Formats: sequence, C-alpha cells, structure tokens
Amino acid sequence: MFGSFDLAEKTMNNYARETGILGDCKPRRCLWTDSFAVCNYLGLYRTSKNECYMQLALKLVDQVHFVLGRHREDDPRRGWISGMNEKEGKRHPTIGGLRIGKRLPECRSEEPFDESLEWKRDGQYYHYLTRWIHALNRISQETKYPVYNLWVTELAKTMHAAFVYEKNGQRRIYGR
Repeated sequence: MFGSFDLAEKTMNNYARETGILGDCKPRRCLWTDSFAVCNYLGLYRTSKNECYMQLALKLVDQVHFVLGRHREDDPRRGWISGMNEKEGKRHPTIGGLRIGKRLPECRSEEPFDESLEWKRDGQYYHYLTRWIHALNRISQETKYPVYNLWVTELAKTMHAAFVYEKNGQRRIYGR
C-alpha cells in the first residue's frame, strides 16, 4: 500500500458512511468509484488483517449488485435488469449487466439527443464494467469463493454481446 495507512483508513471509513455502506442513509452507488473502493478495502484488509475491511468490501459488492443490477427507481420497469425473478437475480446479479449509477436516467429513444447531458446519464458503459470485473476478480482471489468469478464470466459475456460488433471484417467495441 502506498502512502499513509491512517489516511487511507480514514478516507475509506468516511466513504462507507457517506455512501450508505454503513449507517442508515440510502445507498448511493457509482460503479466506477465503488470498483476502486472494493480494491481499497481489500488493500486495507491485507495490510491490517482487520476483518471489518473484508466485510465492507463484501457488503459493497452486494449493494452494487442490488442497486445497479436493477432498474432505477424512476424507471417504469422493475426488478433485475436481466429480467430474472428475485431469487434468480440474486444468484446471477451481473448477467444482465450493471448500470453505472449516474443521477440522470438513460436517454429514451423518443428523447432528442443532447450531448451536454450524455455524460450525466445512467446506462451501461464498457470501461465502467471492466473496472467492476477487476474488483470482482480481486474479491474472488481474496476470498477463494468461485461465485465471484462466475459473476465475472456472466458480466463479461453480457458485455461482449452488447458492446462488440463487426464492421468490414474487424471487431470493434462500442464504448456505451
């Protein structure tokens, strides 16, 4: 770990409280930031051997899946993005992909495109999903629980199907 352990510990404990991992406030999830937070908690755990950091990493993974693996509260659709029922969705939370957690909803097909709003909109973005794959892989390495690698595989297959296309005989990737 680079830098001050005390500063990292203080920063990540504040993050847990301010974003709803701990305490009573409603969870606010952002896939990009939460990906790094999982890795930070694992780093704190490896350095200190304090089990509370492993528990924070695991709780954050569960929250990300429950919040970002489901449709937004302001979306008329309900439940898991994958369309699975509650029980199956919990068993396979990444199989439909994960939202990134931005404040504005994804642009609907009937809305005019507004480039100035696009970076403020929710949706699924390839580079955010790759960060989450890394975080899940790190959890799998630390815990030795194969379910995290199952979720990595399911997310990677979903990403590939959604973002990779062929044009003029070459594979390309949509970023969003």
